[in-house]
Amino acid sequence: MTASRLDRLAPPARLVDWSILTLVALEVASGLVSLVAGTPDWGWLFVVHSVGGVTLLVMLFWKFRRVRPRVTNRSLWDGGTPISILLGTLAVAAFVTGTVWTLTGVVRIGLYTLLTIHMVLGVLVVPVLLWHLRHRFRWPTRRNVEGRREAIRFTALAGFGALTWRVEEAASSLLGLAGADRRFTGSTDAAGDGNDFPVTSWVADDPDPIDVNDWTLAVGGEVETAQRFDYADLTGGGVDSTDRRALIDCTSGWYAERDWRGVRVGDLLDVTGTTEDARWVRFHSVTGYRWSLPLEEARDALLATHVDGEELTHGHGAPLRLVAPGRRGFQWVKWVERVDVTRSQDLGQWVAIFVSGFD
Repeated sequence: MTASRLDRLAPPARLVDWSILTLVALEVASGLVSLVAGTPDWGWLFVVHSVGGVTLLVMLFWKFRRVRPRVTNRSLWDGGTPISILLGTLAVAAFVTGTVWTLTGVVRIGLYTLLTIHMVLGVLVVPVLLWHLRHRFRWPTRRNVEGRREAIRFTALAGFGALTWRVEEAASSLLGLAGADRRFTGSTDAAGDGNDFPVTSWVADDPDPIDVNDWTLAVGGEVETAQRFDYADLTGGGVDSTDRRALIDCTSGWYAERDWRGVRVGDLLDVTGTTEDARWVRFHSVTGYRWSLPLEEARDALLATHVDGEELTHGHGAPLRLVAPGRRGFQWVKWVERVDVTRSQDLGQWVAIFVSGFD
């Protein structure tokens, strides 16, 4: 296609800029929400994120084409040009890592999976974009967004993004790529059985192995009788064991369906009793990591000691980890040592999961 034909197809510059801003906001928001979306009714969110990413790349093409003369001619640079180049590089890198992951499945680069790198790049786009806007922000005018021709071109570009996503899905299936066999979250099957699935930890969690002879589980808070349970109590002693098949879907890009054995949280709370003010249940790790579930959901969760008949390994959370069906992997707290029944949700958990393991 000649340059003159491309010029006729190009959307208004200001409209492209604002579309990019809107799409970046959409991608960051949908990406963050997807971290806690573990049930199929959230499948639409992952489709929106994928289509938005492809559409963003299309918009970046028009943006790069327009600014190329300024970027390639060093004499035209100003204070904002290096930031603009960095922003474009991060955006393209985020798209490439996300796309390669969808086609290939779990790929590790050093200690991290490609999906984790994709997420980090996406988050880094935000502060760089805000700095970029200090130099380049311009309000759109009515002339930039009005007109049937502009509306048609913009709609066509968005439609192209959706079509490209569908083509990528079809190609994955046709070619038998790893990305063809994945959940709605994009995660691929880790296969194996028992403890044979990836060992991952959120941020810095990496405690020393726990001696079950020195370990106890404390249950307190809004309960009638606070109690402690040792490992023997939870493996056939004071509280009956329960078996449950559940699927863990990790935000690093894999999933594993296993048979878990442990103690149903509701059975523990039947032993301790709960007060009328009980609304949430908070699970604490030895690392300081914690997560809360609504009381009714928590009652049906499992505190597991075994997986597929094997004792949990240290890397998978021994002696006790939370099994919370429908939740993402980072919410399945490992190395649990305390359960607190509370009156309200612990919003501080969003800080705790990022700083645990550093002390």
